[in-house]
Amino acid sequence: MTPHQDSNFKQIEQAFIAAIKDSADTTALKEVEVKYLGRSGQITELLKTLKEMSPEEKRSQGQQIQNLKTSFTTAYELRERTLLREEIETKLRAEFFDLTYSEIAPARPLDHGSKHPLSILQKEVEEIFAEMGFEIADGPEVESEYYNFEALNIPSPHPARHTQDTFFLDHPTDPKHGHLLLRTHTSPVQIRTMEKYGAPLRVITPGRVFRYEATDATHDSTFNQVEGLLIDEGVGLAHLKGIMSEFLKRFFHDEITVRFRPGYFPFVEPGIEMDMLWKRGKEQKWLEVMGAGMVHPNVLRAGGLDPEQYQGWAFGFGLTRMALLRYAIDDIRLIHSNDLRFLKQF
Repeated sequence: MTPHQDSNFKQIEQAFIAAIKDSADTTALKEVEVKYLGRSGQITELLKTLKEMSPEEKRSQGQQIQNLKTSFTTAYELRERTLLREEIETKLRAEFFDLTYSEIAPARPLDHGSKHPLSILQKEVEEIFAEMGFEIADGPEVESEYYNFEALNIPSPHPARHTQDTFFLDHPTDPKHGHLLLRTHTSPVQIRTMEKYGAPLRVITPGRVFRYEATDATHDSTFNQVEGLLIDEGVGLAHLKGIMSEFLKRFFHDEITVRFRPGYFPFVEPGIEMDMLWKRGKEQKWLEVMGAGMVHPNVLRAGGLDPEQYQGWAFGFGLTRMALLRYAIDDIRLIHSNDLRFLKQF
């Protein structure tokens, strides 16, 4: 390359850099591009001369011309981005563009959430029992051994403690109440409610409970229960059967046949298990839906009531299991999976 050619390339580069810098808008910048890289542009014409050169000249000048084109493109794109940003800012300051009813740029629709199936069913259960005169009671999920076991007629050596694998908390023990734990059932609220309100009493207690057990399609370490308690004078199991039959009829929106059979629970005597006749098409079978029974005298005493004056019955059922039956869900783990495909069905 001759000194004259090198000087010529430098002059061209200085000229287009100045032209690019002086472009006041994208229209002027486009004219600069045409002047240098258009069909008859200066850099384009230089590229056309390569075919008339010797191989040695092509290697030398070809690289220089390509460097010139690259320099132009870099300076051009940088200035273009700057001008485009300035033009947008100018328009935003000078104009108002209402997108509210724009067909060109419609607003993105809001993605509404849905209620969890357990929330839906808990509200329905509460409404059904409220219409039958029951109030809603609540209690802590972190309980003491006293309320979770002792006050419910399950003393320390009782074998029933071993049937409920318990989550104990690493917390100092209390001389009266023992260790803290995650409640294994909603029954502790029975004692707390009797202590606070006395009798007569008619309450239900929906809430979460926790069991340290393996998880599979029918078992989970966290699930929801509903506890019921009615205490008054002259109360018997006939009242329980009538109320539960009515509840199941309203809950499943169908005529329900129920039966009692003997069952053992330390906090009731006698204890019963309640089944309902489950009908689906031509198939029907008995399903266990809850445990129940007359409140044990020791439990009444722990709640501060006289078992010679008051009697009561209690029941407890798994709301999570009711959800499986109501919605024909075949895997309990879906309830707490946070899978939107599952949750959006409700």
